[in-house]
Amino acid sequence: MTATYTFDIFSTLDGFANHDGDWGGYWGKQGPEFLAYRAAAYRDPLRMVLGATTYSSNAPFLDAGFDRSLFDGWITRMFDSPVTVLSSRLTEPLEWPDTTIESGDPVEVVTRLKAESDVPLRSHGSLTLNRALLNAGLIDAIEVTVFPVISGKTGVDRIFDGADDFDLELLDARTFDGHTQVLTYRPTRHS
Repeated sequence: MTATYTFDIFSTLDGFANHDGDWGGYWGKQGPEFLAYRAAAYRDPLRMVLGATTYSSNAPFLDAGFDRSLFDGWITRMFDSPVTVLSSRLTEPLEWPDTTIESGDPVEVVTRLKAESDVPLRSHGSLTLNRALLNAGLIDAIEVTVFPVISGKTGVDRIFDGADDFDLELLDARTFDGHTQVLTYRPTRHS
């Protein structure tokens, strides 16, 4: 049995994963229905797969003195999950509990993880890593949460820059709190 790999990403309508403006987290558009959906998505056992940049940006929140009650429930669950960090520059031990570093070729590492894991693999963010895995055909599902904003001036990190061409089969589409959409696709290389 091969474990599934889901690339989970937050996006603006114009395709940015982050911003350097004053929007706040979730671009200020999270609602109770969306947060309940996220909690359910992270409820069952899974293994997180992250790149070094995403790991490093989250590591400060794992400090023993950080008040984890400030996080939404799904984020705490993500932090409690086992994690594989793909990096040639980070070294163990890492702050994130139950974390291992794999320094090899990401395509080879994720191919092995998919064959060996008894739980689904999920990656939140990690754009460079997930573009490479998408191009290698290793991503089973792309779950894009589209927040109802355009961040043309403050948008950072276009999600699919550098990706090959793909056809997308819509597996699921949901709207939460009357404005936030979660779209789940199966990618197939466009030929």
